[in-house]
Amino acid sequence: MNIKSALAVVSICLFGSFGSAWAADAQPTGAAFCVTCHDDEDLPDMSRSAHGFSADKRAPDCISCHGPSETHARKPAGVSVQPKPDVTFGKKSGKLSTVAANDRSRVCQTCHDKDAKRAMWSGSQHQAADVACDSCHQIHANRDKTLNKITQPETCYSCHKEQRSEMNKPSHHPVPEGKMTCSDCHNPHGSVGPKLVKRDSINDTCYTCHAEKRGPFVHPHDPVTQDCSTCHNSHGSMVPGLLKARAPILCQQCHTPHSAANVGSIASGTAGFNAVGMWQGRSCMNCHTQVHGSNNPSTTFPTPKTLMR
Repeated sequence: MNIKSALAVVSICLFGSFGSAWAADAQPTGAAFCVTCHDDEDLPDMSRSAHGFSADKRAPDCISCHGPSETHARKPAGVSVQPKPDVTFGKKSGKLSTVAANDRSRVCQTCHDKDAKRAMWSGSQHQAADVACDSCHQIHANRDKTLNKITQPETCYSCHKEQRSEMNKPSHHPVPEGKMTCSDCHNPHGSVGPKLVKRDSINDTCYTCHAEKRGPFVHPHDPVTQDCSTCHNSHGSMVPGLLKARAPILCQQCHTPHSAANVGSIASGTAGFNAVGMWQGRSCMNCHTQVHGSNNPSTTFPTPKTLMR
């Protein structure tokens, strides 16, 4: 008999009567009991995420999010199907969670409601549309693709398919290239501005990058000061500069076109320009270069009457 076998026999003889009691005391409780069933085979690794960092006392455990779930942990007698946890999230085996979106989000808000980024969640477009936190975020994962600048648009495109198409147009913000992402302009958790933009208005959001368009100017362009999206499609366009249409068509939606002696299909009687030439590829911006605003006076041609003044 080798020494290991001898030690085993001695242990059984000396401590056998206490084995059952020690086993009962060693029974895991709380979140530790969850992992006795939910091991690596059906629970993705989240040990390197903020939620799975057990050394941090602020990190939640299974019960913090799913509730005590006593009937799920220990199936009651006479029940054939094991009950689900008190709170379930997202999709499981192709079935949606039966817990309302607001109730699922409220679990997350017990920790994630202490900063200004989420202060406007109540009543926001996403909250009103029954979008929950787990609709976009992955909890049981070391890397949440929504928090990654390169992969975040994939989450947004799952609902905003029109914006996916626009981002694939020739003129677009560098989102497909990974230099920008949706949350650079939008706050998906709520905003006081329109369309969930991060600032109070669309213009203020655009000015965070395009500060040279802010002004103030002596001669501001009124549509520009009101809303950048009057002329630009921020997600993408077939026209350079993210413009909604090519000049002069874009400009002529508001401005009467120039012409010379009523010549041309869009003649209006204004002297100095030939409307036909404008339709043949010329752009208003060839002369009006400062369309966002200028400190220079208007450059209209003087007439004999104005020269006499």
